[in-house]
Order: sequence, then C-alpha cells, then structure tokens
Amino acid sequence: MRPSDAAAPRLQPVLFGEFVTLRAIAPDDFDALFALESDLTTWELRNATPPAPWERSAWEEHTRARLSGNDGAVRFAVEAGGSFVGSCLLTGVDDLARHADVGISLAADARGRGLGTEALRLLARFAFTRHNLHRLQLEVLARNDAAVACYRKVGFVEEGRRRQHAWVDGRYEDDLIMGLLRDEWMDSEAGSKPQ
Repeated sequence: MRPSDAAAPRLQPVLFGEFVTLRAIAPDDFDALFALESDLTTWELRNATPPAPWERSAWEEHTRARLSGNDGAVRFAVEAGGSFVGSCLLTGVDDLARHADVGISLAADARGRGLGTEALRLLARFAFTRHNLHRLQLEVLARNDAAVACYRKVGFVEEGRRRQHAWVDGRYEDDLIMGLLRDEWMDSEAGSKPQ
C-alpha cells in the first residue's frame, strides 16, 4: 500500500532499496509469517522466550494486535522479488533518549543473499531520518556469525558480551549487544555514496 492511499487508516511507509522493499505487513503475508515465526529450528535466534507451539487462530489474533501499532513498535514486511521474505522492526522506542531496538527475521531461502543487510540499512535510514532516533541497538547470539557479519556491514559495533546469557537448545550461550549511533551511520552513508 502506498502512503498516498486514501483508504489507509494511518501512514504505511514503503521504503525501496535496490533488491528489497520494506512495507506494511498484510494479511496476505500471514502464511509465510506464521511459518517463519513458528520455525523451531531458529526459535532461539529470534526469541527470548522458550519455544511453544502456536495454534494458528491464536497466532493470528496475537499478530493482528501487534500490527495495530498500539505497542509503539514499527513493523515492516521485507519483500524481495515481489515476495514476502521476512520482517523487521523498531521496538522499545525511548522518546527521551531517542533510541530503539531493531530486529529482523528472514526465511531460510532469503538468507545469505544480502537482503537482510539491505533491509537493515533501509530500517536504519528510516529510524534516523524519519523518527529522529540517536541510537539503535540489537541483541544477537554470539555464535550467529552470519547475523553478526550482516550487522557489522550496516555499521553496528559490538558494545558488550553477556556470557552464558541465552538458553538455547539445552545449553547456555553468550549473546552480544551491538549498537549504531546516528553520527556513525551518517559517516558510513557519506562514505558509501559515489563522489
């Protein structure tokens, strides 16, 4: 849905990259989103809560409530080649200190193709230029090398390691806290533009 659509109850930002589009999550995305969010093999990479089976109607009710925006989060579908391939979000926005958490989840066949990097670059630009945020942060399992490399490409730096902080598939694992400041993002954006 384009922001100019008069039938939209609120602004639905659409952000365009070279290979990725960030747009509102629609009911047409629910089958793919349900598959992504209920995937037990990647549960602990995406959640701080123990895995549990989702009954589809309960999941839809929960998802519709999340998408209402009442929790202050800004959620996007990640689309590539005209198909839903994942989601990303800004959450935990602090209106005084101007920071927020970011998150991203991609379907298995969308990983390793640079789509997550481009989606996070679009999300960072949106956060810093449209929401006037000063800082973005995220948490990631230390062993998730692909995600850590993606975040570094966007400009996130490791700010801390929490030893044995996450319970994953029967054992404790370290996680990393990574952050990106607006000034760092602006410097990286300026350096990536042709002169």
